[in-house]
Amino acid sequence: MGIRGELYTNQVNLDNRSYFFNVKENRNGDVFLQIVESKIKDGIDDRRAIVVFADDMQKFLGGMEDSLKFIDKDKKEKAKLRAEKKAAKEAMYAAGGADELHGKKIYRRKGESRLVAERRSERQDDGIKRTGRVIHVTSKRSTAAQPPADEY
Repeated sequence: MGIRGELYTNQVNLDNRSYFFNVKENRNGDVFLQIVESKIKDGIDDRRAIVVFADDMQKFLGGMEDSLKFIDKDKKEKAKLRAEKKAAKEAMYAAGGADELHGKKIYRRKGESRLVAERRSERQDDGIKRTGRVIHVTSKRSTAAQPPADEY
């Protein structure tokens, strides 16, 4: 028997936590599992432990197994819902529905109707760069229209 009644120790290191699974024996000869979570928080080593005695181990493991089954089932259901939602969204855009014009998504501004958004997306490039409410006009002056620099 090791120090403090330790019979077996196993350590699992994760990103910001470490878990220790210690099988110990107390002075009365009772064997138990001690699970210790250790994490460093603000430079201080924070440790928490639970103890499960050998007599209760089967019930404990049964509860853990049920919890793991639930987590696995929930994870699969969420993945299935995400896949269905993604497929429905892709089907909607592939069918030409919901604010789509010529295979291009059209984004509406708040309070803007669909027709106004479509007209805005159909505009040809007229040299005016529209960004929000301010209109910026791009110069279309040719280089021949500018006077030579040496005429003074």
